[in-house]
Amino acid sequence: MVMRAIRGATTVEHNEADIILEATEQLFKEIIEKNNLSPTDVVSVLISATTDLNACFPAAALRRIDGCMYVPVTCMQEMDVVGALQKCIRIMVTVETTLTQQEIIHVYKEKAVQLRPDLQN
Repeated sequence: MVMRAIRGATTVEHNEADIILEATEQLFKEIIEKNNLSPTDVVSVLISATTDLNACFPAAALRRIDGCMYVPVTCMQEMDVVGALQKCIRIMVTVETTLTQQEIIHVYKEKAVQLRPDLQN
């Protein structure tokens, strides 16, 4: 087993807590599923959101997922760069896995697919 980081991002249409939490939960679950992992494989999770998303802490979404009670999670604000993608939630999940870097599946959804077209599967 080695530690690897898995990236992902998604966007939402509105700055509403329910929408932000649902999008974050779906993104995390898809990362776990596509990489054949379980919550016990997760070392930690970093989540950032653009400055226009302030209705809630996206990290709270992980508390709604079975098995994530003890996963260390933190939120931060994304840099406010002129022209950057808005209403965007980014995630970095550090995991223990046997996958190589080339085998890791990063997940980009909604308008966030434009962030890393080179990683689209």
